[in-house]
Amino acid sequence: MVVAVPDSRVPLPFVEVDNCFEEAAVLAAKLDKYARFFARQITDTDGREIPMWRQKWTAPEGRLGDTPHPPVLLVFNQIGPRTAKATIQQVAARTQQHWQGKRSRQYSTYDGCIPIVATTLELLREHGPAGPAFWRFGRPGLQPLDDAVGNPSREAADARARAQWQREKAAAEAREAAEREARRPKCTRCGTKFTDQRWAESEEDAWGTPTDSHPKLCGDCKLLALETERIRKAAKKEADRKRREAAKAAKEAAEAEATHKASGILGRFRR
Repeated sequence: MVVAVPDSRVPLPFVEVDNCFEEAAVLAAKLDKYARFFARQITDTDGREIPMWRQKWTAPEGRLGDTPHPPVLLVFNQIGPRTAKATIQQVAARTQQHWQGKRSRQYSTYDGCIPIVATTLELLREHGPAGPAFWRFGRPGLQPLDDAVGNPSREAADARARAQWQREKAAAEAREAAEREARRPKCTRCGTKFTDQRWAESEEDAWGTPTDSHPKLCGDCKLLALETERIRKAAKKEADRKRREAAKAAKEAAEAEATHKASGILGRFRR
């Protein structure tokens, strides 16, 4: 039986139900057929090689980088003469090549493996499908189906790695912020630290030429300096104007005096 639940965390389990009549060798042979079926490849319309089963069913590629085959769920109903527990152990031993993952320091990866999960009706009645009723071949103890089919050890390791990366990133950002703050300019007039905008305005261009008229002053002090310079220039301009007017008046007075003297001398000669 194939159960397709696209929105589920276990979207495509293949289910085998056994009443404890079949031998372990028969069940193991079925799993061999599953392995051959899952391994079949076809060429899609884009010229890519894809698993043949994906022509009929849709399922995610796998969690967190794993690319296992769809899971096979073995459900045992203790009616026949064979013991479910013993049969499960024998099937696991005969099919290790299909479910055995590759172990790293923190977790196993299951690329190209079949997640084979076994349970019994008794366990399902006791714990329900969301409870610890499933044994994943190659793992100790019972797990909920979601964990049994997935890779919780890798999820936990990846979560720890993400948390460590976040901590390192935050620490690096804090160091960079502290180093940048230490480089932040201060106003040479009032000692106030520059704002980010004022800092950017005071930066030199690519050729080392200042782009601001007062790169050593904060915004307020720059405005005050500009106003002071404006008043000084206006005062200087006014003083220059007055000097020019005074010089012009003095020149006109001197010319008038010279004209007056010349007129007096000519008058005496006429008499």
